[in-house]
Amino acid sequence: MQVKILLFAGLAERAGKRELLIEVDESATVHALLETIGSDYPQLAELLPNCFVSVNQEYANPDTTISQNDEVAILPPVSGGEDPRFQITEQPISADALVKLVSNPRAGAILTFVGTVREFTHGQRTVSLTYEAYVPMAVQKMQQVASEIKERWPQAEVAMHHRIGNLAIEDIAVVIAVATPHRDESFEAGRYAIERLKQIVPIWKKELWEDGSEWKGHQQGPWNPLSSSYE
Repeated sequence: MQVKILLFAGLAERAGKRELLIEVDESATVHALLETIGSDYPQLAELLPNCFVSVNQEYANPDTTISQNDEVAILPPVSGGEDPRFQITEQPISADALVKLVSNPRAGAILTFVGTVREFTHGQRTVSLTYEAYVPMAVQKMQQVASEIKERWPQAEVAMHHRIGNLAIEDIAVVIAVATPHRDESFEAGRYAIERLKQIVPIWKKELWEDGSEWKGHQQGPWNPLSSSYE
C-alpha cells in the first residue's frame, strides 16, 4: 500500500520536500515504515532514530500499525485552532490578550510566561529564528497540556499562543497565561505549562547564526513526547 508521510523542519529541508509517498506492506508498523524511509531516502536515515512518528495526530509507538488512509507525520526532535486560548499564528502575540482569555471571577492570580528571541546562546550570536509547527497537532497538544493542568489544579484556566515564521531578536515567540485562585498554584501551573509544552508540542526552530544555522527542538534534554507527564 502507499502511505503519505508529512515532514517538518530539518527533515523537510534534507528531503527537499514536505511530503513523501512510501510503499509498504499491508498492516506495516511504524518501525517498518521508518526502515523503508531510511532505505528510500538515505539523507534522512541518520535523523530517523531520534524522531517520533504521529499517526492521525497522536504520538505512535514503533509497533503501531499503519493503514493506507492514516495521516502520518515524522517529527524531528525538538513537536490555528478554533479555540482562541490555544493558537499557532504567524501574527505578533501579546500577554495582555491571553490575560483577558483566562481572567475570571474565581482568579486571585494570573501568571504570564513570555518567551522571547535572545541574541546570544552559549556564546553564539543569533541573527534571527524561524519557527515551524505541525499546526493541528500542536493545537491539540496545547489543549492536552491544559487538561493535565486542570487535573492537578481544577480551578486553573490556561491559554497558550505560539508564533511561527521568521522572528527577530526580542520578538515574542510564546505566551502562556494561567489563572488560579491563589498565587502558589499559578506559579506551579505556569511552570508545568511551559515545560510540558516544550516536551510534547511539535514546534521547531531554526536558529540563524552569524556563521551558520541549525534546526532545534526541545531544549531541556532528550525529547520524549511519549512521556506521560512533566515532573
